[in-house]
Amino acid sequence: MTAISVNSSDNLFGHPKGLYVCFATELWERFSFYGMKYLLLLYLTKYHLFSDGAGLEILGSYAGLVYALPVIGGVLADRYLGMRKAVLFGGILLCLGHLLMAYEGHQAIQYDAGTILQSAITLTDGSVLAAGTQLQETIKIQDVAALNVFYFALALIVTGVGFLKPNISTIVGQLYPEGDPRRDSGFTIFYMGINVGSFFATIICGYLGETYGWGYGFGAAGIGMLVGLVTFIRGQKYLHGLAEPTNPEVLEEKVGGFIKKEHLIYLASIASLSVIWLMVQHEPFVFMAQQTLLVIAGIGLLAYSLLKGTREEFHRMIVLVILIASTIIFWALFEQSAGSMTLYADRVVDREFNGFEITASQFGSLNAGFIMMLSLPIAALWVWLEKFKLNPNTPVKFGLGIIQVGLGFGALVVGVQYPNEAGQISMWWLVLAYLLHTTGELCLSPVGLSAVTKLAVHRVVGMAMGTWFLATALAETVAMRLGKMAAIDTASADTGDIASIISTYTELFQFLMYVGIGVGIFMIAISPILKKGMHGVK
Repeated sequence: MTAISVNSSDNLFGHPKGLYVCFATELWERFSFYGMKYLLLLYLTKYHLFSDGAGLEILGSYAGLVYALPVIGGVLADRYLGMRKAVLFGGILLCLGHLLMAYEGHQAIQYDAGTILQSAITLTDGSVLAAGTQLQETIKIQDVAALNVFYFALALIVTGVGFLKPNISTIVGQLYPEGDPRRDSGFTIFYMGINVGSFFATIICGYLGETYGWGYGFGAAGIGMLVGLVTFIRGQKYLHGLAEPTNPEVLEEKVGGFIKKEHLIYLASIASLSVIWLMVQHEPFVFMAQQTLLVIAGIGLLAYSLLKGTREEFHRMIVLVILIASTIIFWALFEQSAGSMTLYADRVVDREFNGFEITASQFGSLNAGFIMMLSLPIAALWVWLEKFKLNPNTPVKFGLGIIQVGLGFGALVVGVQYPNEAGQISMWWLVLAYLLHTTGELCLSPVGLSAVTKLAVHRVVGMAMGTWFLATALAETVAMRLGKMAAIDTASADTGDIASIISTYTELFQFLMYVGIGVGIFMIAISPILKKGMHGVK
């Protein structure tokens, strides 16, 4: 469906009013998403007493699925539902998922090895240990029912994001006629909503969750999503039919003679929740599926450009596949923020500031805050450098971005050499790490999305964009696998030995520093070859 022009009276501050509807919807959706993301690992390890490794596996499965399913949601909207219905359905699932997250159940209890039970306890498998029993090993009693609700909530959120995330962005593009010079600034305003939502979510939900109770933090995220859904419903009139199905009659067709296609899509999506519920709990299956799909997608893109495209198009596609592969390294390092870096902030960082204690999850707001501060200056920097023919090409920018995320971990490696009297690390080293990660992101992410549209063969640009997000999904899972290198066994380790904990994290951060800097330098070294393969695309 193509965009149509609307009456100037439907504009606000020079842009269609529908833009602000999408802005607010996306703001609150990101508020709910990031509000729970940075609480997730802390909640699992501190409330349900998951080991670091088990908690990271859940986070990796969840994050990996969140970035993979929008590929399917976008296809269903394009071919059948239309963007408006997809966003509404996704928003409903998200509200249900986030509000279910507010149910905590009973806090897990740990009995250390050697403990003599004062009363009988019932284990997770239903067996009973009598009073007076001396435990031979450490055991944990977890609320299995609450955890199953938790996994179902994650399944709802994953599916909801799959429907909402790709289609709310597409609606923004439809609001502007072809060639409208306001389109780029419209997307700038829209993406600012993402960062505003992320910034305030991690501050508000992180504070509520860690200070007053996990349910308050997750509940606040759910209320935010509900506000976003209501905003979208009330603002539908400003979309002027641009987000409707291309062929609405197809949705009315009956499958098997008794159920409409539209209803079948909804029912199939609801039925898929059981599959996602299982996948969230089995990270190896998610990891294997991601690798398989990404390899198939990469080979498919290359094969199509070789068989159907020109020689130049094939070369460009090779370059694009290499760039996409390099993003797996970048995002695998960058996404330590919700994993190992959050646990690091919780366990060893001095979080006191002017008499106020910053919660570990609130550090996640730094990325969004720095993006809001630096995105326009860095964009202007590229324009200024272009005047002097010094603007780095795309592969060099990728290399610079990966180097900077490595240097961010370098800041943490340096910071451990300057502990305070209690052996804790100053929070300013963590702030510096987030700053370097954000400048790296601004070098790579916007440039990368643009590169996909420019380098891919036009007829498969949608598949190329899907491959980009599949790579991001795989990176999320890889990130948590890397984070497990610093997993601390809180059941047996002396958690009071802060020096030992710092040493464990430093080994991981040092490894990530070398990987980031090394891969970044490699990308810059091969950039002349990649530039030649781009055949003039900038």
